[in-house]
Amino acid sequence: MILYDARWIGNHGIGRFAAELQNRLPNLAAFQTGRRPWHPLDPIFLGYALLRRKPPLFFSPGYNSPLGWPGKFVFSLHDLNHLRVPDNSNAAKRAYYRVIIKPACHRAAFVLTVSEYSKQEICAWARIGEERIVNVGNGVGPPFVASGKRYEPGYPYLLYVGSHKAHKNLPRLFKAYATSGVRNRVRLILTGEPDAETSRDLGNLGLMDHVTFIGFPNNEELSAYYRGGLAVVFPSLYEGFGLPALESMACGTPVLTSNVCSLPEIVGDAGILVDPRDLESIADGIRRLVEDTTLVADLRERGQQRAQQFTWEKTAAKTFGILQLALAEAAPPALAED
Repeated sequence: MILYDARWIGNHGIGRFAAELQNRLPNLAAFQTGRRPWHPLDPIFLGYALLRRKPPLFFSPGYNSPLGWPGKFVFSLHDLNHLRVPDNSNAAKRAYYRVIIKPACHRAAFVLTVSEYSKQEICAWARIGEERIVNVGNGVGPPFVASGKRYEPGYPYLLYVGSHKAHKNLPRLFKAYATSGVRNRVRLILTGEPDAETSRDLGNLGLMDHVTFIGFPNNEELSAYYRGGLAVVFPSLYEGFGLPALESMACGTPVLTSNVCSLPEIVGDAGILVDPRDLESIADGIRRLVEDTTLVADLRERGQQRAQQFTWEKTAAKTFGILQLALAEAAPPALAED
């Protein structure tokens, strides 16, 4: 039996990964406590819990790893966001990666990640052989499919899905939308709620009457927003994978996204790739999506075909194989003597 850190399950990228794996992998025993797995002291408490339970293998779908546990474990490092994005980093986070995560990369049986881009970043940063870092990818599945309910507000719209953190590049998206010339024809819809900075940016650009915030829809609702959209706009500066781009394609909706980090690897030639730091590049991509109906029809078809390459079944199968390899490895001496 593999002890699985089910505390990661939630309404976020790692949470989706965690839930989909739990639903598909056999012989998992859920590890649950009231403490969040990203708590800075969790590695200490986790190590103590494992010493008491002595599972043959501990597996985390997130970046937490046990301290003081001599047994076998596999954990997941989806990206180096907290190191690569200054606005998402601070001295404490950098210390956590240096003191906890980097040594864990060397102690773990395997480290899972979700793209070749992230794999190469982790290998270079942790100075660890590529054979110990395994790209299992992410997937997509129901309700993110082309057929189903569509959100139909009575006007065409571009959809942004994601947080409002700095690396999501919303200020440039707003400026590009404002200068694209489509604001009076096509509305911009964003997930989440308007914070003070976002509201100020929109107000300065005269966009308050052209933008709608939809809060935090569940997956069924979100898939309807995807299907009803003219396109999804996702010009992020940094992603370890980029689930909204994949979900958009799976729903048959064209996607505009960045030509940097993992996103070209995920989208391939099935979307419009733009320079996320170039306002005119983003604005031109928006105009093409609004005005070129032939392009839109082509992207809808190519996007659905591309999305078929990414399934949770594939991710689970790769993960299962790695967990079996980890179980088959010789147990550390401290445990073998028990």
